[in-house]
Amino acid sequence: MRKTNRTGMAAAVALLALGVNATAQDLVRAPPKMTFFVTSVGAGKGADFGGLAGADRHCQKLAWLAGAGNRTWRAYLSQSTWRDQLSINARDRIGKGPWYNAKGVLIANNVEELHTKPNINKETVLNEKWEPINGVGDKPNMHDILTGSKPDGTAFTGNDDRTCNNWRSSGEGSAMVGHHDRRGLRDDEPSRSWNSSHPSRGCSVPALQASGGAALLYCFAVD
Repeated sequence: MRKTNRTGMAAAVALLALGVNATAQDLVRAPPKMTFFVTSVGAGKGADFGGLAGADRHCQKLAWLAGAGNRTWRAYLSQSTWRDQLSINARDRIGKGPWYNAKGVLIANNVEELHTKPNINKETVLNEKWEPINGVGDKPNMHDILTGSKPDGTAFTGNDDRTCNNWRSSGEGSAMVGHHDRRGLRDDEPSRSWNSSHPSRGCSVPALQASGGAALLYCFAVD
């Protein structure tokens, strides 16, 4: 322990000599690695990602390009019972937490906190490039994030499509979206919901853009 402290102090002294304001404690306590981001771009086919596996690949690809590909990434998406496919809850796909944004800011410690009091807003939600996402008041507004989920992170039941045919449609259908900036047309719970605000107007790129979306996803590191 003493050797580590001496090494840290020596490094701090070296940095101070170069005019860098740092301490040994700063060097030892590096910020947490990114374990949460919103995709900077969609996959090019609206809400059609080729299913959950394709959405996960999209998250993994962008994470890899950002230098975080050594983790297993999952898209925060639910799947509904449809034909031969069983329902899958978004909350069950993303690991146990904690999750941090690209700057090391805590988003939530665990799944329960994520769905009750998450630190999700326009300032804390960043893409994999450390950039903020456009929200209400920006042009274009891109605050509709695809989730297909209820507020508690579970899948919808019934006949209404809330997953764009389980993320395989770029035309007909609809998807539940959340507002990453926690703002909407009214000051009510759906407008403030990060994961379950309203259904989209369709599954194509133009349809998603019409209500303030860009086919973006929440991505979480499982490990």
